[in-house]
Formats: sequence, C-alpha cells, structure tokens
Amino acid sequence: MASHRRPKQPSRARVTVLTVTAAAAVAFTSQAAQADPKPTKTEVKAKVDKLYEEAEQATEKFNGAKEKQEKLEREVDNLQDKVARGQDQLNEQRDALGAVAAAQYRSGGIDPTVQLFLSSDPDDFLQQAGALDQISDRQADTLKKVQEKQRVLAQQRKEAAEKLADLADTREQLGKKKAEVQSKLSEARKLLNSLTAAERAKMAADQERASRASERAALQTTGGSTAGGSTSTGSSANVGKGSGLAGAAFAAAQSKIGLPYQYGATGPSAYDCSGLTSWAYAQAGATIPRTSEAQANAGQRIYSQSQLQVGDLVIFYGDQHHVGLYAGNGQVLHAPRTGTVVRYEAIGNMPFQFGVRI
Repeated sequence: MASHRRPKQPSRARVTVLTVTAAAAVAFTSQAAQADPKPTKTEVKAKVDKLYEEAEQATEKFNGAKEKQEKLEREVDNLQDKVARGQDQLNEQRDALGAVAAAQYRSGGIDPTVQLFLSSDPDDFLQQAGALDQISDRQADTLKKVQEKQRVLAQQRKEAAEKLADLADTREQLGKKKAEVQSKLSEARKLLNSLTAAERAKMAADQERASRASERAALQTTGGSTAGGSTSTGSSANVGKGSGLAGAAFAAAQSKIGLPYQYGATGPSAYDCSGLTSWAYAQAGATIPRTSEAQANAGQRIYSQSQLQVGDLVIFYGDQHHVGLYAGNGQVLHAPRTGTVVRYEAIGNMPFQFGVRI
C-alpha cells in the first residue's frame, strides 16, 4: 500500500532566518533608494556652481604656472645662449694659449741671456727679446681671462641647471592643474546631463534674464540703450564710458561681450577672467600681471564699492581667484566661467573683496 507522508515542514529556526534575511534585504534596498535620491534642479545648480568655482580656482593656478613656465623657458634659453657664446670665447682663448706654447717650444725655451751671448746681432736680439716679453704678458693676461671665463661658465651652467629643474617642476604642476580643471568641468557636465532638457533650458533662460537685467542696470547709469531689450554684444553696447586708462580698458573689454569663456585663454576669440582684464588693459597701453591674484596687487586698492570707477579691476573671493572690470551702478563686466560668455553681472552675486585702480 502506498505510503502518504506529509511533506517535511521547515524548522521554525530556518523560517526565522529567511524572514529576517528578506526583511534586511528590503530594508537595505529601501535605505539605498532613500540615501541616493535624484538631486533636484536647485541642488544640481548649487553643485555645478561650486564645481565651476573650484575649476576657476584651479584655472588661475594653471595660469600662474603657465606664466612661470614661459618666463623660465626664456631665462633658460638666454642662459644657454650665454653658455654657448662663452664656450666659443673660451675655445678661442685656449687656442691663443696653444699658439704661445707652440712658439716657445719651437724657440727651444732658451733663456734670453744665453741667446744674447749667442746672437751675432745684439740689436736684433733685443727687439726679439722685447717681443718675447710682450708674448709673456699676453700669455699671463690670456690665462687670467681663461680662468675668469671658466668661472663664469661654471656659474652659468649651474644656474641653467637649476632653472631647468625648476622648469621641470613647473611643467609637472601645470599638468596637474590642467587635469584638475578638466576633472571639475567633467564632473559639472555629468551633473548637468542628469537634468532633463527642459530643466537645462530653464537654467539657461534664468541666466540670460539675469544677464539682461545686469546690462540694463549698467545702462541706466551711463545713458546707453539696448535694442528691443535684448542683450547687446560687441562694441555696440554703450555702457560705462569711463575715463583715462581705465575707461580705455573698459571700452576694449566691451568689444568682447558675447565671446565664450575658456580657461587659460587670453583672446582674441575666448577669455578667462584674468585673461580678459589683462588683454583689455594691454589694448589701453598698460601691462598688468596675468593672474587675478597678481592683478590684486597691481595698483591702488579701493575697499568701498561706492568709490569704484568704471574700468577699475574688481577682485572677488577670499583667495582672489576671480576678477572683472567695474561697469558702474553695482555691475561688473567679466568672463564668469565655463559655459558662459563675457557679460555684465551684479557685483553682489560674488563675494567682493576690493577694487584695484591701475
């Protein structure tokens, strides 16, 4: 007869373990979902703005390293040219010494007094003896020159070697800063790509409205105008006349409104913040440092915004990593960051430190 056995039931302990495990898995999944929610547009914008600020900090360090590299390259080239010319001169002096030594060897090295006794023409010998004395004087002088040239060449070679080592370190630093900038920008792009097309369009529209508002504010002070309320670009923007050197620099910068920001760029078709200001002052006939940090020490500091004049440099952030040109009425003309163009912006949008009058 067939046996009808009831299926074996799982033990109470096993059921408990399975239940706890399943519950833990569900809880973990729930926690993971709660721990990594999709960031809102506002959160993305805040993170992107922070990344752009960090990228600009690295950009100014990159600019400083690049400027130092170019200076070191010029100094190394000059030193190497000096060493090459000095070596040629040293070779000529050594050749002269060799000729003197050969002449003495050919003369047999006979003492002049002995030659006097052997000479059949004392007058002729005296002339020769005078020539030998002159050669001896030249020899001593040439020896001194050779020793001095050797000392100078050794010093120049040492200096060139030190500058070459410094140049190698600077190039390494330049590469690191470039990689840091690119990393920050790449991270910012990924965050922006996490938004929908509509959200990105909304952010761009908000920035455009803010830029137009800043231009209108600057125009109200200077009597300029915009066509149809749109943002003016190029030299047509009649903003902030200014005067003297600062006014000329500001007018030059106005001609670049609408051109893109690009880190490390100094024109003519793209700029970063200090690239724009240094280029603008160069057009006005003044040479100022390349980086914002160095530009902060390029003239008279002005700590009151009410005393700023059109064309003065405006330094932002505690580490002085951003700079623009004062446009009047609380506005600044600058190259803000990657993804933007040269434009006007309210000075209060960034932490103002002081102005600089060149």
